[in-house]
Amino acid sequence: MADRNVIKTVTGIHTQDGAGVNLVRVISGRDVEDFDPFLMLDAFDSENPADYTKGFPWHPHRGIETVTYLIHGDIEHSDSMGNKGSICDGGCQWMTAGSGVLHQEMPQASDRMLGYQLWINLPRENKMAEPKYFDITEDMITGVERGSATVRIIGGSFDGLEGQAQGDYVKTDLLDIAIAPNGTLAFPTDREKNVFVYLFEGSARFGDGEQLIPAKTAVLLSHGDRFSVCAGPGGARLAYFAGEPLNEPVSWGGPIVMNTPEELDMAFSELQDGTFIKHK
Repeated sequence: MADRNVIKTVTGIHTQDGAGVNLVRVISGRDVEDFDPFLMLDAFDSENPADYTKGFPWHPHRGIETVTYLIHGDIEHSDSMGNKGSICDGGCQWMTAGSGVLHQEMPQASDRMLGYQLWINLPRENKMAEPKYFDITEDMITGVERGSATVRIIGGSFDGLEGQAQGDYVKTDLLDIAIAPNGTLAFPTDREKNVFVYLFEGSARFGDGEQLIPAKTAVLLSHGDRFSVCAGPGGARLAYFAGEPLNEPVSWGGPIVMNTPEELDMAFSELQDGTFIKHK
């Protein structure tokens, strides 16, 4: 088996989004080709509610899926499909924006807000799919013990076990992995998928590499048959993402991602004239 090795590391930039939420934009537009089908990863980690409680008031999305996962925290949300709810410790919201949705996400004051939002691109033929929302609570997520590691299957599959969400349009594996100090974990991967991880805490080595990658780093891995990781002396907590690339043109404007500039212009024109929302 050929191990997946480190080919790129990204730490992202500290920025603000929404009404003034402090976060780290780990990957974004400049990384589209390398991380395809993943468009954006925003990571947040704060013990100061002033960093995030201004939230993300009503805004549109089209052409993507958004996955919001919290290790710790509480985010209230609502959308134009009539959904309302909260993402709490260990929970996830998976939303297919498709043809267009309006929603808001309002983080609530917590002891610690720790998690991420991932944007997954939709294939050309599914850009205008019917919007859909799926709420995954902590008790719905399968947890698996493998030696010194604990793996929580948020989406896709791991070791023959399937998570609650499979991805209707892009088959995506999303795992939350915790590894004890100096512990290891290895498992087979689909060679056709792009794989990257984000280290929330601790440090780790990947594949046959000797470099200890620090926390708050995204690591893009080479193609291969096996993912292998060795945690550093303080252990490691990481998010694992795998998806088959779309290899399609990307035309991106703020919260909308299409294939051509003309499609992007049409989306913003529809926002202006009130025809953006297609679902009933």
